[in-house]
Amino acid sequence: MSLKLDLCNFSGYKIYPSRGIRLAKTDGKIYNFINKKSRNAALNKKNPRKIAWTVLYRRKHKKGTEQDVAKKRTRKTAKFQRSIQGATLENILAKRNQNPEVRKAQREQMIRSQKEKIRPRRRPRHL
Repeated sequence: MSLKLDLCNFSGYKIYPSRGIRLAKTDGKIYNFINKKSRNAALNKKNPRKIAWTVLYRRKHKKGTEQDVAKKRTRKTAKFQRSIQGATLENILAKRNQNPEVRKAQREQMIRSQKEKIRPRRRPRHL
């Protein structure tokens, strides 16, 4: 035989048969309370999440849960290399493995050539 257990609408506690208070409002909703303390708090429109002895408060503030088992392991992020627009992965790896002096010389040469393109040809002014 199984017992029909209700839950208190305010505190969240189990209500066993022949216990508790049942309140029927005019809109047709039925509320179950475990005791007068819960009923009065609900009728005074108290928020059960702010009252320390309710189940909702304990859930919100993580009280009474198993901390050892509940901790989740964080995964380390795996480094993954991929190509960038305009450069394949092979090009990127080849540049990375080059000698730093060679790369610096290539960079300076490229900057010089770009500046030459950008600089407009000036005409000599005649006075």
